[in-house]
Amino acid sequence: MTQSPYVLVLFYSRHGSVAEMAKHIARGINKINGIEAKVRQVPEVSDTTKIASPALPDAGAPYCTLEELADCAGLAIGSPSYFGSMAAPLKHFIDQTSTLWLTGRLIDKPACGFTSASTMHGGQEQCIHSMMTPLLHHGMVWLGLPYKNKELINTTAGGTPYGASHLANSTNETALTDDEKALCEAQGKRIAEMAITLQK
Repeated sequence: MTQSPYVLVLFYSRHGSVAEMAKHIARGINKINGIEAKVRQVPEVSDTTKIASPALPDAGAPYCTLEELADCAGLAIGSPSYFGSMAAPLKHFIDQTSTLWLTGRLIDKPACGFTSASTMHGGQEQCIHSMMTPLLHHGMVWLGLPYKNKELINTTAGGTPYGASHLANSTNETALTDDEKALCEAQGKRIAEMAITLQK
């Protein structure tokens, strides 16, 4: 049985904001016929970079495998902004993808990023850049979020042309604004459409 093409929505979320964004990005992907969202997370790592989580998560999306990344038609990758960079668990996962780089499994597939921070200038755009860099090394095609999405102009919270973002008023603030939800869904739709286009 042939598997349907999918966009992998891959993320790390400590307090829930990025996980909430992932749901809305998946919703946007699933609005496009001929492709579906596959939502996956990465496990925690210890301060010695060994996996510190059980083999299966207690809640939420399953953990991602390298095979799921290799077989995706597109990738939406998300992380909280930690000092303007992606979180260590997501970086740890990406650092294990050298076999995919050697075999070119991700070349010409679209990718986009999303993030959350608890301050307005908490490094959201720089965090997205930190996720973009290794994916460019993989030969992926990076997609931003164009200003045809009017919420980018109107938002008083998250939202960047580099990718969707969320401004959490506290570390436990997971509720997205209407503009942030709309931008997440727009990003999901855009990467789904591009994944279909690039498969032709």
